[in-house]
Amino acid sequence: MDYRGLTWDHPRGFNALAAAAARLDPAGGLSVTWEKQPLEGFEAHPIDDLCARYDLVVLDHPHVGEAVAKGCLVPLQDLFSPEEIAALERDSIGPSLSSYRFAGVHWALPLDAATQVMARRADLVDGPAPATWDDVIALSERAPVALSLAGPHACLTFLSIAAAMGEPPAVADPDVLVSDQTGETVLDLMARLAARSPMVVRDKNPIGILGHMAAHDDVALCPLIYGYVNYAAPRDGAARPIAFSDAPRAAAGGRPGSTLGGTGIGVSRRCAVTPALLDHLRWLLGANAQVGFIPAHDGQPSRREAWHDAEVNARWGGFYAATAQTLEAAYVRPRHDGYIAFQADASRLIRDGLAEGRSHRDILGDLAARYARSRVPGTER
Repeated sequence: MDYRGLTWDHPRGFNALAAAAARLDPAGGLSVTWEKQPLEGFEAHPIDDLCARYDLVVLDHPHVGEAVAKGCLVPLQDLFSPEEIAALERDSIGPSLSSYRFAGVHWALPLDAATQVMARRADLVDGPAPATWDDVIALSERAPVALSLAGPHACLTFLSIAAAMGEPPAVADPDVLVSDQTGETVLDLMARLAARSPMVVRDKNPIGILGHMAAHDDVALCPLIYGYVNYAAPRDGAARPIAFSDAPRAAAGGRPGSTLGGTGIGVSRRCAVTPALLDHLRWLLGANAQVGFIPAHDGQPSRREAWHDAEVNARWGGFYAATAQTLEAAYVRPRHDGYIAFQADASRLIRDGLAEGRSHRDILGDLAARYARSRVPGTER
């Protein structure tokens, strides 16, 4: 059986999957061809359109509500035993598996684990990495500190800082994004940093920011950016290594505020599932692949033991051990149908509002109204 899969266009998203597919013997009845889409498409393309064209789809967990509403994915419970799913829950780091659980059902296998962490050029920052947001503000007064605000990342930064401040958005009440008090505190902090953020990276996504930091000396630190292990130990001799560490806390010893990323493999309704395909998926999630094969092929594993493996950390500049605590505590975004559109609009509201110097109360009012509309089924988004 020949299967088509879609992943995202970056070595971390493609290389390990392609290399694993190359190990398959088509004579044995199984082949998988992986295609790529840009990161922006991965973040925003309608999931039902992708599932109509591909058997396997690498997706981000906030798309799960949309996928359930469109009925385009096969529940994992229809493919794997309860014991296998329980083992995945036990072995996956942080909420990597649970983030794909929606309406009582798991919808994707946690292939890749990631969250926002702190990235810095250690050669440009004196002393250890800042531990708190106050430390980040202090550093920004003497070194170039950049916020990741392009695309959906203004909203994701807002959510993460709110989580660090003790109010993970929409958790206490799914209908309320964040209180005015916490929201104003977060926007005050973001405004101070955005005013000093180097213009050269303001329109760049996380890959662009990290690539710029590795090649230039005009950004010393980004306090919240999705971690990419590839930049911790670059193969390009001209690129400087990026040092990654836990996301900032509101106070020493507090929760590192960070919004979960990572990817999962969903099986589309068009897929004719065979035992050989399920065995291949089991292998990708197993210890041998997650600790050995995937890190060796530029991937970022989801299995907890890989993040604490001494050899894996030695190869990748200690990236995993330095950020595992943040991943264990990562905040999981809302996943209702309509959230993805809200996230895009919220980022624009925050980014434009900060640039224009709008009242933070007005920005929060618009965010609350837009979030409320996203929660109403059938509302035009």
